[in-house]
Amino acid sequence: MNKTLSCKKIKSILYKKPSIKSEHLKEMIFGEIFIKLREYKNFYYGFTQYDKYYGYIKKNCLHSNSNKNNFLVNSARAYLYKNNNLKSKTKKFLYFNSKVHIALIQKKLSQSNIGWIKNTDLISLKNIKKKNFLENIKFFMKTKYTWGGNTTDGIDCSGLVQELMKNKLIRCPRDSKKQEIFFKKSVIRKEVKKGDLLFWKGHVAIALNKKECVHAYGPAKKVVKIKINRLISKLTKKSLELSSIKRPL
Repeated sequence: MNKTLSCKKIKSILYKKPSIKSEHLKEMIFGEIFIKLREYKNFYYGFTQYDKYYGYIKKNCLHSNSNKNNFLVNSARAYLYKNNNLKSKTKKFLYFNSKVHIALIQKKLSQSNIGWIKNTDLISLKNIKKKNFLENIKFFMKTKYTWGGNTTDGIDCSGLVQELMKNKLIRCPRDSKKQEIFFKKSVIRKEVKKGDLLFWKGHVAIALNKKECVHAYGPAKKVVKIKINRLISKLTKKSLELSSIKRPL
């Protein structure tokens, strides 16, 4: 029987095979939902609810959570507090887009199912509007490039697109190949505007405006801003041609 579980660690790895030596497919973050299909020793096999991404995850990373998450972490890191007091800050934190259940809202802090969190680090899921997904790109600028990464500690090109969209509750696949197929509306180069996605085989960048884009780039080892024409030229020299430009919203 399928079972709904929740990620209980600040981040957990989804593996291609039931081994920690296997390829990292993506990272799940706190509060993300995993649908368990079967067990294999210390692993569960199933898929992440948000993007239907299949893989293996260690059993001790998940738990049954009856609390319905109603808030989203809307900062690069949300530090946890022991009690309703700003002097009780701990070293523990949650990443951007972590989902929590808030039971009590006070003047400056709110009580979650994992500890107290500053109100300025949270946003109610009810108040999120599906637009301007680039609003929080600042949290990821110069973030280290990490294959299969989904956090501000490390991220890859398609993970960057997904996390920015996830923050606005916009559906988005995990891989750039699937993203290119999923988003249907195509645009031509001279009509590019903010938020458009530029695709190459195995790579994706996000337009900031008509001339510039941002992407998590392996050779640069981080998230960088670059002129669109320069990136097209640079990748063409590596035998990678721009395959499409898609408008997600």
